[in-house]
Amino acid sequence: MNLDKVRVINAAGKLTALGGSAQSDETANAQAFAAKLHVDMNQLRQEVSNQIADLCGTEAACVTSGAAAGISVSVAALICKDRPELVTQLPRLLPSKAVVVQAGHNINFGASIEQMVHMTGADCQVVGTASEVTPANIEIAFKEKPIALLYVQSHHCIQENRVSLADCISLAHSHDVPVIVDAAAEDDLQKYISMGADLVTYSGGKAFCGPTSGFIVGKRDLIELCELQFRGIARPMKVSKEQIVGLSAALYEYIEQDHALIQRAWNKLNQQLINTFLSSSIYQLETKPDEAGRDFERVAITSVGKKFDCKTLVRFLIDGTPSIRTRNHQIANQRILIDPRELSETDMQKIISRLEEFEKMQS
Repeated sequence: MNLDKVRVINAAGKLTALGGSAQSDETANAQAFAAKLHVDMNQLRQEVSNQIADLCGTEAACVTSGAAAGISVSVAALICKDRPELVTQLPRLLPSKAVVVQAGHNINFGASIEQMVHMTGADCQVVGTASEVTPANIEIAFKEKPIALLYVQSHHCIQENRVSLADCISLAHSHDVPVIVDAAAEDDLQKYISMGADLVTYSGGKAFCGPTSGFIVGKRDLIELCELQFRGIARPMKVSKEQIVGLSAALYEYIEQDHALIQRAWNKLNQQLINTFLSSSIYQLETKPDEAGRDFERVAITSVGKKFDCKTLVRFLIDGTPSIRTRNHQIANQRILIDPRELSETDMQKIISRLEEFEKMQS
């Protein structure tokens, strides 16, 4: 297959729809090597899970096919608890169990959070409103004895007027309710466990630049229950030897990276873009912090005086060769974002050239 037909310049970020992250040679080579071997899959899973647990400073870990799968596996584990005979009965257990989710966290990331929960046979008990969730809303939900509270850490979520993770953990634990954190795109391996979360699910293919994969970290007894689900509903979510080995290689490489140096490179790309269009009559460019609180910035491009429609600019960038994909969730406000994390200097120069071409077309 000629991949040039589908290749894009990814200025949108580490998105599943664009293939997550580009992998290093080391990670890609690790997968290629694994592909040629026969291995004891249970032993491989356990070895890599132990490595991940050590890196995260937690009791145990479970390799998954992705962070979304991690949500379903975690919920299923908490439904079955210490009754392994229930594993093969999901999702048809009655009465159904509830998972508490704040309104504003009940998002669609390409599929819905609700569906990840419903796959297990559990229900989502959404609390509060889109404009506000209070501790009292959560307290009321806990009276129904839910099996878990799911906290979604994502830029997709409404960030204002939510109950913080720290307060959610405190409230939940006071009612003996475990807390699952969906940290799919997060890059801090220890933060959420150190805050007291019981289970945390990550993507391996986003911040950590691994293959399509994921992992759950948490307390040993809960992780053992997660592993049991691979004899049940998690079977279609099984992970290949290539994914497992690639995930391990990517995580070790991530730990050893000079993150300050990488961030300086991102900042340099951002500044190059901004400096090019300082005197533009149609573009206003400025850096914006990550909405989910991660430590990096993107460049926002806004139409000055509504001299052009940002939808027209997005289509122009998509239709070119190579196709350029931007971050467009603020397009209703006539703003697009350029995310530097997956861009090379060559990529940025092509973006600048295309923006200059569009600017000339508007004059």
